[in-house]
Amino acid sequence: KTQVSITMSIYEEVEIEDLIYDPEELLYTYPCPCGDNFRITLEDLWDGEDIALCPSCTLRIMIIYDEDDLPPLPDESDFETDDEDDKDGNEVEEEEKGDSSVDKDLANSVQKSLAVK
Repeated sequence: KTQVSITMSIYEEVEIEDLIYDPEELLYTYPCPCGDNFRITLEDLWDGEDIALCPSCTLRIMIIYDEDDLPPLPDESDFETDDEDDKDGNEVEEEEKGDSSVDKDLANSVQKSLAVK
């Protein structure tokens, strides 16, 4: 019964080829009847998620896809935004990988809070 209730809440099953992919945002979209778009990220698809939601209404669609058809996920460093700039606005090269960026952010936050006092 649980499977039936989940299936019944899906508005439509859509092949991934029918979605629009934005490589800048790493986001797939598909027109919703309400006028907005269903949205699902590339990362969600790689994580096995196959339900795209519409942010403006309660409709959901199921994405039919094979992981072999998905574009590769960029490295985590590719997800970094312009936050990694020095004081002059120049990009700073990230040499360390993994959780070190969180450690740097924490260290910077602590350093700034100590400087204020």
